[in-house]
Amino acid sequence: MWTQPYRKNDLEAGARPLYPLMQESPELRWAFIRKVYSILTFQLLATIAVGAVVVFVHPIAHFFVSTGAGLALYILLILTPFLGKVILESVILTTVVVMSLTLYTFWAARRGHDFNFLGPFLFGAVLVLMVFAMIQIFFPLDRISVTIYGCLASLIFCGYIIYDTDNLIKRFSYDEYIWAAICLYLDIINLFLAILTIFRATE
Repeated sequence: MWTQPYRKNDLEAGARPLYPLMQESPELRWAFIRKVYSILTFQLLATIAVGAVVVFVHPIAHFFVSTGAGLALYILLILTPFLGKVILESVILTTVVVMSLTLYTFWAARRGHDFNFLGPFLFGAVLVLMVFAMIQIFFPLDRISVTIYGCLASLIFCGYIIYDTDNLIKRFSYDEYIWAAICLYLDIINLFLAILTIFRATE
């Protein structure tokens, strides 16, 4: 008796393993992935809402500045210099890149690719970026150097999106959905800021 091949909707149903040699239940892993992306969506929408309110509602912006609220002030300082089409361009490009890398990682995982080896390299690259950013405080860079810095930062956080998405598919435990969402959130925000830096430097 012949066995029926996988149908197209088996991926959404979770009946087909996400990667070769998968030992856990695909249904449970898909439920975990949906939970993480739901939290991530809420985080990003909340960030956009808070940023928009702080930037465009001046009494609220003044309130945050006068009370020294760290997060709101951070958002204000980041977004204020980039008002206009630069933000929209950065959001569009970030969205396209994140969706493309996410789909690619799921596709690659299905075919047996593993991106766990990226971890040490990405960690070292972030350390270099942090030191480089501190050096800029004392020795400001010109536009070309800032553009190069933004491009390198964008590549690094693109790597982190692939790395953390791969961990989401294979390694995060079901109790680590908050940590998984935070990791992806930080990757996306840092990618957005890096792209924003590039557009700002090339204006």
